[in-house]
Amino acid sequence: METVRINDYEIHPYDLKLDKIDDRKFLTLHFKVTHENYHDITTLLYKNDFIVKIPKKDIAFQANIANYSTSITNLYEEGNIGDYKLVLKEK
Repeated sequence: METVRINDYEIHPYDLKLDKIDDRKFLTLHFKVTHENYHDITTLLYKNDFIVKIPKKDIAFQANIANYSTSITNLYEEGNIGDYKLVLKEK
């Protein structure tokens, strides 16, 4: 499983796609968020100013959110797990 670091927070997406459009990188991540890491993820995403690193591919760039969605909104309830889709656009 690939590791993506967003502002030094590690995410392990189950699906990862890197595209280049008009000389900008677009990184699409699908990953699971649990009740236990929900607060950390939402706090991170609210910043909307990221340094993205994909260590295995030696890729790093500054980004912000181009698109974001989740399969569930009540991750504050213990035991819940959501699927997140996050698209980051290079600045």
